[in-house]
Amino acid sequence: MSTETEAAAAEAATPPPAGWEEARSRVYAVGLSAALPAVARPLAEADGHTLAEPLTTRTDLPAFPTSSVDGWAVRGPGPWRVVGRVLAGHTAPPLEADGTTVEIATGAMVPEGTTAILRIEDSARTADGLVTGTPRTQPEWREPGEEAYVGEELLPAGTPVDPAVIGLAASCGHDTLRVRRPPRAALLVFGDELLTSGPPGAGRVRDALGPSVPAWLRRYGCQVRTADVVGPVADTLPAHVAALRGALANADLVCTTGGTMHGPVDHLHPTLEALGADYVVNTVAVRPGFPMLLARLVDADGRVRFVAGLPGNPQSAVVALVSLVAPLLAGLTGRPMPVLPHVTLAEPIPGRGDYTHLALARWDRIAGTAYPVRHVGSAMLRGLAGADGFAVIRPGTSGAAGDRVPLVPLPLTPGERAG
Repeated sequence: MSTETEAAAAEAATPPPAGWEEARSRVYAVGLSAALPAVARPLAEADGHTLAEPLTTRTDLPAFPTSSVDGWAVRGPGPWRVVGRVLAGHTAPPLEADGTTVEIATGAMVPEGTTAILRIEDSARTADGLVTGTPRTQPEWREPGEEAYVGEELLPAGTPVDPAVIGLAASCGHDTLRVRRPPRAALLVFGDELLTSGPPGAGRVRDALGPSVPAWLRRYGCQVRTADVVGPVADTLPAHVAALRGALANADLVCTTGGTMHGPVDHLHPTLEALGADYVVNTVAVRPGFPMLLARLVDADGRVRFVAGLPGNPQSAVVALVSLVAPLLAGLTGRPMPVLPHVTLAEPIPGRGDYTHLALARWDRIAGTAYPVRHVGSAMLRGLAGADGFAVIRPGTSGAAGDRVPLVPLPLTPGERAG
């Protein structure tokens, strides 16, 4: 059988494409079933990880009555005789008699017996050293448990750990957190026609995905080293098998670019077969972005790894990232399935028949509107560079001005919690 005949037979045997929403749900579920193991990390090393269990308080917050201002902790009516000072970090003796006071600093423990705190700017001293003034009616200290009570759940499992979460955990008394580490990712670039430097010409095009896909993966929370980006890989089956086997040795996810069809130099499908992979999704009914795939490999020891086959056209590859890779990574880290915001279309966007149309758009977050952009061909990146995400036009529909539709945001900054 000729190579062309074999390719035609393979393509004919390919099952119908999965619906876009179905594909997202499916890859999230398999990612969640293979969620990365929970590990304990010191707070200083937890940034970028994901909570593997709820964050709870080890004490009341605050743990003791705490002064909100610099001033005087007083007992009873004034004037008050100064009997001491209490600073932050010290335990204050009780105020035992009316008419007494201690100087108190912001954040210091309020002495037992205090009836009010007089702000320093509202106070004065008499010639014989007594403190006078009128305390404000609003209490000037924080009560134990005002922010949270001991054992209270503050954040659920699946919350991304950022500096704010780290600070909250420290204030609760935690030294370590149970987290899931960021997934490790690699990229294989397929295609002998690709140039890795200089301008395109003489029938060869510049590789735009080798430099950009790792940056997208990092913005989705992956760890990608320079050494994990390999290519262009020679257009032979042995070269593809060797490259993918090598990438899978250390990665939880390997993305590939190109080779997702069944042409004479498209070797991804036979490579996956040679390595014993099974398909989670094999083609998705979405335009642009057809065809894309996600496959799974399970080692003898039960370790699960994934291969995301991205189309070779640059914009289509990004569609595959937002469609399959983003929900997969959410599952692997134990985060919730990304919830898509809804926007109002400012202009019409055509449908794509039986396929979901992901249309590049600018997103006015204040007005809640989306505007389609120009230069949006599968091989184009100009429109992508000016877009904020993809408006979702469901199969069998078109988007009219004023319609409310979902939008898939692009992760525009490292660590941004984008879907």
